[in-house]
Order: sequence, then structure tokens, then C-alpha cells
Amino acid sequence: MIYYERPDSAGPKQSDYFISHTTEPRTLQDVLSRTYGVRGVVRKERWLYWIGNTRIHLDQVEGLGSFLEFEVVLSDGQTIDEGQAIAAGLMSRLDVAEADLIDAAYIDLLERDADG
Repeated sequence: MIYYERPDSAGPKQSDYFISHTTEPRTLQDVLSRTYGVRGVVRKERWLYWIGNTRIHLDQVEGLGSFLEFEVVLSDGQTIDEGQAIAAGLMSRLDVAEADLIDAAYIDLLERDADG
């Protein structure tokens, strides 16, 4: 299970995450569902590539379409500004415009589509 803390804003942003491994994923799912309820389900296929210290996620999300995400993993001593410069460089090389960026998680986008 991965928990993310990041602002809902377009553009490069700091994202902290916490990983918990389990040998009983169904039991964990049941406990979390009973405790917090289920907000929704995101079904996706993800292809993962590395360029230097950056993870490139290519996602096909059911009900939403295709997405590209850069996740720059900062090294010890590396600043957020340096990470943002790496992301900006990749955006430029792959012709990703600022206007292409989204400000929400997949579950938020699915809920927006359902509401609107």
C-alpha cells in the first residue's frame, strides 16, 4: 500500500509517500474498507521506465484515458528546485506543455466525470 501526501496543483510539486508491505493484501483491503469506506476504484495499467533518477509512468486509466507522469526521486542533498528543473527538462524534451498538466488524482478526475 502506498500513501501519498502532495498538493492538488498543476505543475511540478513535492510528493512524499509512505509504503507499507503486506503478505495479506485482501485482509488489508477488507480492514481499510470497513474502517474508512470505499471512495472509489481506479483501474489502470502502468508501464514504468527510468531516466536517470526519474520514474516515467505511462498510465492507461479506465474511464479517463492515457497519462504521463514524471516522478523525480531526489538524491540526498538534492533540492526541490533541482528536481523541478529535471522535470522541466523532460517536459521540454517530450513536448509536454504547462497547459497539459492536471491538478488532481485519478480518483478526483473520475468523481468529476461522474458529477458533471
